[in-house]
Amino acid sequence: MRRLLFIILLLVGLIGTWAQSFANGHVITLSKDAHIYLITCTPGTEVWARYGHSAIRVLDNENNIDIVFNYGIFSLIEDGFYFKFIKGDTYYQLGIEPYSYFIDFYSKIGRKTYLQELNLSQEQKQSILDALLINYQPKNRYYLYNFVFDNCATRPYHLLKNTLQDSIISHYQGYVNQPFRSTISHYTGKYSWVDFGINLIFGNNANQLMTNEQRLFLPEELMFYVSEAQLSDGSPLVIQEDIQAFQIAPVPWYADCRWGIVLFALLMLTISIWDRQRKKISWWIDAILCLIYLVLLGIVIFLTFFSIHPLVGFGWRLLILPTIHLCARLVYWLR
Repeated sequence: MRRLLFIILLLVGLIGTWAQSFANGHVITLSKDAHIYLITCTPGTEVWARYGHSAIRVLDNENNIDIVFNYGIFSLIEDGFYFKFIKGDTYYQLGIEPYSYFIDFYSKIGRKTYLQELNLSQEQKQSILDALLINYQPKNRYYLYNFVFDNCATRPYHLLKNTLQDSIISHYQGYVNQPFRSTISHYTGKYSWVDFGINLIFGNNANQLMTNEQRLFLPEELMFYVSEAQLSDGSPLVIQEDIQAFQIAPVPWYADCRWGIVLFALLMLTISIWDRQRKKISWWIDAILCLIYLVLLGIVIFLTFFSIHPLVGFGWRLLILPTIHLCARLVYWLR
């Protein structure tokens, strides 16, 4: 594991050095044969990768350029990464890497990549590259990551929107007017334990209906939105593409959190019946469970008042386990 981590860090360092030399070089003006692509990557198995990924490819064979601008660079070995992530104080950065490196990496971890060539004028292509290089400057490349409002998909969208001066018209509806909560559950796996944990810390804000632009924090939504988009003159935004809907693996029955909740209820009911028969309550079980509830409540209270994540807060789902526990214990108390 340490060797793998060392190799990854070494590659990151090499790519970073290469990218910096490119950004500081003299290759700035794109040729007439340049192409700009939106890249969409299918979901991975890690929690943060289950929603897919977006990036931008700049191809210019005449100038020997084939690079990817990636707004999804972060470091898991950063001090307090998970605490900062939960709090909403995580900084991501824009990275530059050769397209071949990018494709090889995603291919090796079993994730597909879809390309959409954008229908842009020479001036617009140059404008996008210039904006990306400005974003890559050391003072600009880091940004405060926000899962739903500022991420790897929203940044390419707003870059494209600013370049085209709001002239994008798309009839793709997708998840428009759908709540954040149910949409996120679709990608995490509805009723999975990850989905259950996320819903424990989500408050009422997660039930808000997403607007046309808000749902574009999802790479798949952005991909189909761009696919069906037209410019103000009626021409398609995408010249050519090779895309498919994400294949979200269903949650196996044994990993369904509802079975776990049912088993918890049966266990507590069994313990209560046993305690009633021997006329002695198992206080240590109640103490451990109450401690767990207090920890969960403390986490939610902390997130509600100190986290800058817009969707977290107190919700009724936090009461599921304590309510089951209390109802099961009534079997002992109501003799």
